[in-house]
Amino acid sequence: QVQLVESGGGLVEPGGSLRLSCVATERIDDIYIMGWYRQAPGKQRELVAEITSDGTTNYHYSVRGRFTISRDKGKSTVYLQMNNLKAEDTAVYYCKGDRITTYSSEFGRRTGDYWGQGTQVTVFS
Repeated sequence: QVQLVESGGGLVEPGGSLRLSCVATERIDDIYIMGWYRQAPGKQRELVAEITSDGTTNYHYSVRGRFTISRDKGKSTVYLQMNNLKAEDTAVYYCKGDRITTYSSEFGRRTGDYWGQGTQVTVFS
């Protein structure tokens, strides 16, 4: 099973920055969409940002201008740079990949949809 592993979460004061990383356990050869979602306590999971195979990006209106999603194809990694963080950004952040094509010597090429386990982001004053 391919895994997406997030890192980079933590505690930060309002106005601070964090960079989240999402790395696949196998080499990513192609994607349809990869995205970052978040879920705050008592709320539904929501899309924060996504990036397509051609680099087109889309953002939730509340993070536009503050967050940037990017992808390093060589490292099979997707990033979420979060600047000017606010208390309402506090949530567990999840990485998701839709129709990711990966390659490993053990399993060859395979395509699937995957979620990461999440990383906690807490913005407090």
